[in-house]
Amino acid sequence: MSVELNHTIVGARDKQVSAEFFGTIFGLEVGEPAGPFVPVATANGVTLDFANVPEGAEIAPQHYAFLVSEEEFDAIFGRVQEAGLTYWADPARRREGEINRNDGGRGVYFLDPDGHYLEIITRPYGSGDPE
Repeated sequence: MSVELNHTIVGARDKQVSAEFFGTIFGLEVGEPAGPFVPVATANGVTLDFANVPEGAEIAPQHYAFLVSEEEFDAIFGRVQEAGLTYWADPARRREGEINRNDGGRGVYFLDPDGHYLEIITRPYGSGDPE
């Protein structure tokens, strides 16, 4: 059996709000709550299970990167812009309001409501010419 990522838990202040934000921006369906989680599944079957952190607890921001097609990039990036979200071309957040062209594709970073760093790319890193 090969090793595959099945799911990961995403800490949130309000799991429903965070799952709906993610589902809306990425154009994915938010699943029915399952125990303490609100799941959102990606096309390759990986589920992001949004869960509330304990009251008063800090959320440790995580980085979640998604490989998308050119068409999906256009749609997702359009929703990012429509929502008025700040976005960057780089993970250090120095190139605000730009996208990158790494490896001959396109990429952009933005934050979810809990400060998790979301990234969409159209080419895997190392697959082409760097910008």
